[in-house]
Amino acid sequence: VQLQASGGGLVQAGGSLRLSCAVSGRPFSSRVMGWFRQAPGKEREFVAAIRWSGTITYYADSVKGRFTISGNNAKNTVYLQMNSLKPEDTAVYYCAATKAYYSDSNYYTSSTGYNYWGQGTLVTVSS
Repeated sequence: VQLQASGGGLVQAGGSLRLSCAVSGRPFSSRVMGWFRQAPGKEREFVAAIRWSGTITYYADSVKGRFTISGNNAKNTVYLQMNSLKPEDTAVYYCAATKAYYSDSNYYTSSTGYNYWGQGTLVTVSS
């Protein structure tokens, strides 16, 4: 499975961006798609996740109400719509995929639960 993230860029505070993550290789081997981010000098943190099989989604408290994760099975692509961006959203954003479903949903909010990672795309929010 290969993941290709795109859509990052420079935006002013209050603006919007949409990130995309295209899945190739063996896309049906992935079960849950997630977005993580890592700001300079900080650890990688969970942003959002979605199950391919349905509409169950997970969000970090810091992005709830501002970010929306969605998936297009036909295009094997997952999106992260980011609205009302803040300078503290500045980070490299990574998409990731799991090989399996977990009974404990906490695995979807931890980077250790993911098996495949894409390269990052930089999001910079200016104040």
